[in-house]
Amino acid sequence: MSAYSSDLDLKVTDTTGNGVEVDVATNLLNGTVRLAVLWTQEIYLHPDDAERVAQSLLRAAEHGRRITQTENPRADQRAEPSQ
Repeated sequence: MSAYSSDLDLKVTDTTGNGVEVDVATNLLNGTVRLAVLWTQEIYLHPDDAERVAQSLLRAAEHGRRITQTENPRADQRAEPSQ
C-alpha cells in the first residue's frame, strides 16, 4: 500500500504524444508533496496543461498542510519574514 495519494483530477500528458504523464501526490503520513514525471525525465506541456499542474500542486500543498497540522497543531506557527 502506498502512502501517497495522487490527484485523480489531474490528467496531463506530453504534447509530443509519447505518453509521458505528470503525477502530483500527497504523502498521507507526513504531508510531503511528490511531483513525478512518469516514463521519462522531462515533459513538454501546453500552457493550459501547465496551469492545471500548478493548480494540482497548490491543492496538494494545502492537503499536505492539513496533514501536518493534524500531526502537529503548532506547525503553522512558523516565523514570518520581517517587512
